[in-house]
Amino acid sequence: MSLYTLITAGIAVFVIVVFFKTIRIVPQRTAYIVERLGKYSRTLEAGFHILVPFIDRIAYRRSLKEEAVDVPQQVCITKDNVSIGVDGILYLQVVDAQKSCYGIEDYKYAVMQMAQTTMRSVFGTFDLDGTFEAREVINMRVVESVDEASDAWGVKVTRYEIKDIEPPQSIIEAMEKQMKAERDKRAEIAESEGKRQAEINRAEGRRQAMIAESEGEKQKRINEAEGRAQEIERVAEATARGIGKIAQAIQQAGGLQAVNLRIAEQYIQEFGNLARTNNTMIIPATLSDVGGFIAAAKGILDVFDTPAAEPGAATATPPASPVTRWDLPKP
Repeated sequence: MSLYTLITAGIAVFVIVVFFKTIRIVPQRTAYIVERLGKYSRTLEAGFHILVPFIDRIAYRRSLKEEAVDVPQQVCITKDNVSIGVDGILYLQVVDAQKSCYGIEDYKYAVMQMAQTTMRSVFGTFDLDGTFEAREVINMRVVESVDEASDAWGVKVTRYEIKDIEPPQSIIEAMEKQMKAERDKRAEIAESEGKRQAEINRAEGRRQAMIAESEGEKQKRINEAEGRAQEIERVAEATARGIGKIAQAIQQAGGLQAVNLRIAEQYIQEFGNLARTNNTMIIPATLSDVGGFIAAAKGILDVFDTPAAEPGAATATPPASPVTRWDLPKP
């Protein structure tokens, strides 16, 4: 290989090296920190840039995207002196690349340590039960404290989230017993409320049934009373019509004799029945003379046939037939 070829190759290599050290393309959402002779020169944002070879150099590269930093678990003591393990995740973003490079050596480590310190302080103001209920408050207070401290580092803390709170095993067992007792209490309350409502429903059902039954009984009695009233009215009307027809029959020829015969038959029949069913019988003294009884009955009919007397006039009272009480021997 000739000397000319070696020189040409060396020049080509030198040109390539100079080209790559001169031309810089910065990606989107990225910032490059340029130092000139060891001193901060400028910040390169996204795009095409040309540097002075061997004088300018890229000292730092910073991503301007939001980053998630895992905060390791640490022991925090609550207000009621309970030690708990807490870990979380911190979201931050570089807003000033120059400050993040020259304001602190490692901004991620600094922000993480600041978050742990603040978290211990915040948890010390809550008791154990309050830490589970006030996660949002704790997150906001951590973000406010860390963001204020990281402002000088060109870093913006956007949010902080608690991932897990781990109490001691003894506290976990006590909390489980407490939750079990609370669930048992709610179950008993729900069961008693159900029984109470069931008793109320049954009582309401019995009340409505009794009301319906009483209404039905009331309507039944009303219907029965109306039926009896109509029955009495019909019987009275029939009796009146029958009496009227009997009166008309008596006025006809031979009617009076027929009435006397009918009365005598019933008289004899009833006394015969009375003698069969009773030990004591009341009969008229003139039992041997049935004709006397018929004459007495005829006298009563004659009284009803006579016209009504004037008011104040004396009325004749038919003589009563003497009766004799006979005691029959007991069988």
